[in-house]
Amino acid sequence: MAKIIAVANQKGGVGKSTTVVSLAAYFGMRGKRVLCIDADAQGNTTTGLGIQKKSLICSCYEMLVGRARIQEAILKTEFENVSIVPAISALAGAEIDLIELDSRMSRMKMQLLSCKDDYDYILIDCPPSLSLITLNSLVAADTVLIPMTAEYLALEGLSQLYETIRIVRAKYNPALRIEGILFTMYDARLNLSVQVVEEVRKFFPEEVFETKIPRNVRLSEAPSHGKPVFYYDRSSKGADAYELLGHEMLGEPLTLENRKKHLLFPRR
Repeated sequence: MAKIIAVANQKGGVGKSTTVVSLAAYFGMRGKRVLCIDADAQGNTTTGLGIQKKSLICSCYEMLVGRARIQEAILKTEFENVSIVPAISALAGAEIDLIELDSRMSRMKMQLLSCKDDYDYILIDCPPSLSLITLNSLVAADTVLIPMTAEYLALEGLSQLYETIRIVRAKYNPALRIEGILFTMYDARLNLSVQVVEEVRKFFPEEVFETKIPRNVRLSEAPSHGKPVFYYDRSSKGADAYELLGHEMLGEPLTLENRKKHLLFPRR
């Protein structure tokens, strides 16, 4: 049965879609069956996995509003073991449609129940807002992965998201827990970055990932080519970082020896 991970932060531009695409590719290369749910109307995960949005007939929008079963919306990608429920711009209007529907908070959960046994991981790319779609994703999820930048303004957003998670736990999904807080676009040379990490660790001592994702040109370029970074430039620092994150999420210890031999796949 799949582990469902919502990748969420109401602040945009923190690397949510890059994280979903990169982790999906990594898990797929490790032999795990992965389904990505692109719940963001911007459709960056859809684009990042090489799907042409203009040709789509069925998407996350139709799935959420009940016009289609999730099986009708799932597309296989060209990347090993990775499938996706894509997003189109119409998804932005789903907020209005969901308000008028029964069980509006659990539409995602009900759809995923019918396919959980077909996958090892289901990764949900949430929109950059605390919307009904984000709440649907949190109600459906087992855990929440929170990408954030090492900036002081990001701390306020983290506080708001944590409060939302607390409310969802209390009312809809008591088993929901934090998968981890992931620092992205990280620059260890900046004192501010180090200070923000230390501040977050004070409040979340067990939740911050050891792995941090650096700023990397290849990571930024990969979506425009419709490829995860592992398939675009396997030798990049961005690919190395997401591979370390994958190791950490799979519970493989990040020892010095492991760091030296963590490149599991031949560089392309």
